[in-house]
Amino acid sequence: MFLSNFVRLVTDIPASTGVTFGNEVVSYECPRPTMGIHRLVLVLFRQLRREIVHAPENRQNFDTRDFAKVYNFGLPVAAVYFNCQRENGTGGRRI
Repeated sequence: MFLSNFVRLVTDIPASTGVTFGNEVVSYECPRPTMGIHRLVLVLFRQLRREIVHAPENRQNFDTRDFAKVYNFGLPVAAVYFNCQRENGTGGRRI
């Protein structure tokens, strides 16, 4: 299962493939608010079996640890964290 700061949620990804072969439970959502610094966390869990994973009700105050406990995912097998900021203007430079 791939969890990206509740920006995108993909489950049932076959081990020898990529995210595009999984079941997208929550599609990509742009960060809110649209301006300022955003913290992005990408987390990868190993699913022991295929199962129905329900989309979280709310993006605000989402707790990855609690979500992982509900579905018995255990510890993440990979994670990455980074900050990005969109500058004022329509296009802006991304860092």
